Amino acid sequence: MAAPIIAPIEQLSTRPFLPFFQFSCYKKMPGIRVRTDFSLTPVDIKRIDKSDPEYPNSLIHHLANDAPDSVTAIGNLAILNQRKVAIFCSASCPAEIISQTYDFIQKLVDARVLVIGGFHSPVERECLSILLRGAQPIILFPARSLVKLRIRPEHKEPLEKGRLLFLSFFRSHRHRSDVEMATRRNRFVAALAEKIFIPFAAPGSKTEHFCRELIAWGKPVYTIANEANQNLLKLGLKPVTVEQAGGLLSYSF
Repeated sequence: MAAPIIAPIEQLSTRPFLPFFQFSCYKKMPGIRVRTDFSLTPVDIKRIDKSDPEYPNSLIHHLANDAPDSVTAIGNLAILNQRKVAIFCSASCPAEIISQTYDFIQKLVDARVLVIGGFHSPVERECLSILLRGAQPIILFPARSLVKLRIRPEHKEPLEKGRLLFLSFFRSHRHRSDVEMATRRNRFVAALAEKIFIPFAAPGSKTEHFCRELIAWGKPVYTIANEANQNLLKLGLKPVTVEQAGGLLSYSF
């Protein structure tokens, strides 16, 4: 991308009774105060350029020329150095697989496995709720800019404890997500993760098509061992049981 991801932002007018976030860019820009109703604690937006040592090499390896020139972040950047499991799931999902998925995620929580995702589909959102109740790190990648991002009340404590990291590469004016942005976000998330867990992808869905791309990358991609996932198993996804979830990052199966 030719233009920087974080563009200068006009300072907003403020009133004394309103809380604020403080936004700043990593090594680039001074802090900017932007009005919000979601936290009393100042939070910095940081920018990581391709030339910075913190920039993840996996983005360049998997995305090549599509790797963003810079990435923005809110939260504990040290989380990026840990091994990660990404999660994606179709919007519609069989009840049996939903139940198994929640049990699987709880096993990841118990094993302190870092999970990364956009957490957009209904199943993904419930998985995020389970993860937020744990003590393990989480990386949340919204399909939009972090500027003017609404930090929800349930995100505040994990953020303050340094176990939640928000990432984005979208420009500062992209406040609403669309299908194209979500697709680009998913590729970014997958590129960052060491392993990928897709509990269900409906036949012919965008998620199933994405599975084909991930297999072509050579990424280890896993799915729930269930008859409803025959389409994914035929594509080359590896079957995994709930009992194996805790060891997902420690060994291959």
